[in-house]
Amino acid sequence: MRFFVLKDSCRLKMEVIEDLLIGNYHILQDTEQYRFTSDSVLLARFLTAKKGERVADFCAGCGIVGMHFFAENENTQEVVFFEMQEKLSLLCKKSIMLNGLQEKLFCENVRLQDIPANYTEHFSLILCNPPYGKGGIVSPKEGRALACSELTLSMEELCTAASKCLKFGGRFALVHRADRLPELVTCLKNHNLEPKKMQLVSGTERAKPYAVLLAAVKGGKPGLDVLPTAVNQKETP
Repeated sequence: MRFFVLKDSCRLKMEVIEDLLIGNYHILQDTEQYRFTSDSVLLARFLTAKKGERVADFCAGCGIVGMHFFAENENTQEVVFFEMQEKLSLLCKKSIMLNGLQEKLFCENVRLQDIPANYTEHFSLILCNPPYGKGGIVSPKEGRALACSELTLSMEELCTAASKCLKFGGRFALVHRADRLPELVTCLKNHNLEPKKMQLVSGTERAKPYAVLLAAVKGGKPGLDVLPTAVNQKETP
């Protein structure tokens, strides 16, 4: 891990270069912004790419899910990162440049509700670690609040955007709160996204699951493959 300080307007910010531990890939994080958790890595490893896959990373943040997925699946044709927070979007762009991937990886600083029409039915795979807090305590830090809570993006709007941008037969994979699984499944089905693969995630072997990994197919037939619960000891419920 390396640290360096950059001037940003009238203040200093600390940006951290972290090794993805895959090939020679690295990613930037800002210690003053929301930092990714290992749930993002679980999502990036949940599916593998088909040859020539066009991938989107929704709610990309610093780009960890899409970057990690590309590092594991270099046969991917492209990855487009969609992030509404300008600071995080800029950080994602810097990571793309740091890895010399400007010909395959691209970043869009835009709300999912406002994705340009040229991305309609463009992707064969969409990955997403969305803000999935609903109600309860909201962080006083704006960046973290937007990343963790449904303040500017509802589950309905997320599924609408995914269905719009996926090709028929395309896959939508996301990580979400386990206690919101029924709501999530209903919302996916209402947007022609059929759940096909599911894995619950717990912090220890005996703990109840706190998260769920779920993959759906646009226009898919009913039938769900339920995997054994994953134990993610780096996370706590």
